[in-house]
Amino acid sequence: MRTRMRRVSRASLFVVAMVWLTPAALLGQSGRTTPWGDPDLQGTWSFKTTTPLQRPESLGDKEFLTEEEVAAQERAAVERDLALLRAPATRTTAGGDVGAYNNHWLDPGTRPTGRTSIIFDPSNGRLPAPTPDGKRRRAAHNAAYRPTGPFDSWEDLELNDRCLFWLAGPPMLPTFYNNNFMLLQTPGHVALYVEMIHDARIIPLDGRPPLTPDVRQWLGDARGRWEGDTLVVETRNVRRTEANASTGFGDAILLRVANGRTDDTITVTERFTRRDDGALHYQFTIDDPTQWTRSFSGEIPLTALPPEESLYEYACHEGNYALVNILGGERAKEQVRR
Repeated sequence: MRTRMRRVSRASLFVVAMVWLTPAALLGQSGRTTPWGDPDLQGTWSFKTTTPLQRPESLGDKEFLTEEEVAAQERAAVERDLALLRAPATRTTAGGDVGAYNNHWLDPGTRPTGRTSIIFDPSNGRLPAPTPDGKRRRAAHNAAYRPTGPFDSWEDLELNDRCLFWLAGPPMLPTFYNNNFMLLQTPGHVALYVEMIHDARIIPLDGRPPLTPDVRQWLGDARGRWEGDTLVVETRNVRRTEANASTGFGDAILLRVANGRTDDTITVTERFTRRDDGALHYQFTIDDPTQWTRSFSGEIPLTALPPEESLYEYACHEGNYALVNILGGERAKEQVRR
């Protein structure tokens, strides 16, 4: 199940490993720089927000919400959560749609960023127009992966159906829950451990050359550098998939379907900057001339989790029997139809 089962987890093991690699003075550091002089961006951060990736077309050119609108949207989200919490239990009809997790398991946040969309460039706050090649690949994806099947084999399920990938990055985008990550630093590396799917990106800062284009990875090949107080992470070699595969439900960008090519066409650039109030500013730019007619950028403020909170284990693929059940259910339907 895709649930946050307990606090004792892979995250704990990962932290232990990083503690062993990290000077003890660093872990108790409360200043703005590390013992070796780099800007200190470490901590456990949340990127949840109710701000949508794209600006609703009804808002036109409106880029920012007023303070009153931010407060009203947050109040509406809180009131919705309370109403769902207090709602009486309902029985699922046998043979009907069992639905998904109830609101207890969801944690998308309640507060908008103040912008009307995460995307700020283009100025209309929306994804740029796809290229003809991009349109073709999206249409092939939609034709191949229909929500109602048929599900003849595991190849008919998307990557997130098998708990292989979600929106953990790059770039990191908010989703229904687990919108948290831990950032750790050593003199030559930065580690980004994201709660969703428990993905970890180990990013070298030593100027080493990138991997050759034939070595692809789900999270790509990342290289980091400092530009003043900003950590810049540039990712290439995002693993290409078949032309009709994607990262699955909820991914409006379809980053990996865009890279269903023999050449390396995607570059994702992320920027992390500590603000004076202790928060981090996260910005990303995606460039792929084979998928979109121009590059686009987005930004999300990252807030620190309180000390009493930590990352939960994301127990999904290890105990996920849904694939067996989905295929078994499809075979049962075939028997009924006969």
